[in-house]
Amino acid sequence: MKATEVKQDIYWVGATDWNIRNFHGYSTGRGTTYGAYLIMDEKITLIDTVKAPFAEEMLSRISDIVSPEKIDIVISNHVEMDHSGSLPAVRKLCPNASIYTCSPAGVKGLTAHYGPGEYLPVKSGDSVSIGKRTLTFVSTPMLHWPDNMVTYCPEEKILFSNDAFGQHFASSERFDDEVDLSLVLEEAKKYYGNIIMCYGRQAQAAWNTVNGLDIDIIAPSHGVIWRRNIPAIMDAYALWSSNEPSTGAIVVYDSMWNSTDSMAKTIAEAFGDSGIHAKLYDLKSNHYSDIVPDLLTCKYIAVGSPTLNNQMMPSVAAFLCYLKGLSPKNREAFAFGSYGWSGQSIELVEKELEACGFHICLDKIRIPYIPSEEQLQKIYTDVTDILK
Repeated sequence: MKATEVKQDIYWVGATDWNIRNFHGYSTGRGTTYGAYLIMDEKITLIDTVKAPFAEEMLSRISDIVSPEKIDIVISNHVEMDHSGSLPAVRKLCPNASIYTCSPAGVKGLTAHYGPGEYLPVKSGDSVSIGKRTLTFVSTPMLHWPDNMVTYCPEEKILFSNDAFGQHFASSERFDDEVDLSLVLEEAKKYYGNIIMCYGRQAQAAWNTVNGLDIDIIAPSHGVIWRRNIPAIMDAYALWSSNEPSTGAIVVYDSMWNSTDSMAKTIAEAFGDSGIHAKLYDLKSNHYSDIVPDLLTCKYIAVGSPTLNNQMMPSVAAFLCYLKGLSPKNREAFAFGSYGWSGQSIELVEKELEACGFHICLDKIRIPYIPSEEQLQKIYTDVTDILK
């Protein structure tokens, strides 16, 4: 397999995972890539590896440039196995290669995953000379593990950004200007929302650090490499990491006999007629990770569920559990739903929305059995009233 030249003597030697459709609970409808980068200098350097099943693909790409046994240095920006999984294969070929990782979490993580080794801990501001080039390390803890760091090459103005600025996006093209930018930004938004949103404060700190660097290329560990649209992705990260919702609404629900469904559609119509762009998500048809990108910028969220065995629908419970882990906060929210004879689900939904850090802007809407036209009209009026 062929390596792709990023700049002279710097190559993408990663792997493409066309068929992956789930990445620890997040749907990956467009697959993904695992970015590894080879720098040919006095000390041949490999920055990150790939997921273990793709080790041979990575080694084949490296072999297109140089015998893998000649690698002198390995940089491990992140311990997670989609980045470090092929490290054992590299160590087997290059037992004397120096392995640099973020200290102390990186050393601890690599040891836990792959056993003891001569891991060389580094901290923010540390550098290593590899010949004509210097690699400088910047710690970015909790983006999205404690060990995360990025590597910057000032001579080439390349940031090897690891998880930051990545996208789960499989493509035979390697660069942002070779694919549809709108698709890449869509996947970058989904990636940020599902993986990085809960670490918004750390993301802002990382953005401030990166924004101060002179950058021609951002080479992430997933998706395409940024070289023509760096301002677009930087501006997007500035917006997303601010956690300042602007406008828009999402209505998320499940329904058994279409009563909660009719309530949801009425709520979405009320938002739309009030000039608030609204999206409707039935959890029977939509994966919760596909809903999260809209949450980055929307101001309102309404969540509905009928009552099933004294509880909310399992799909709604799963969505709210997932949402709470992402810690979006600072949204206006309310709960709604139909019920037969008990109706506990709506109160349970409201409590979970409060636990997410949302402000309850409308008291829970509970309707027994099938909502009448008059009841639906009241829902419409109540929603439009809070938007005046």
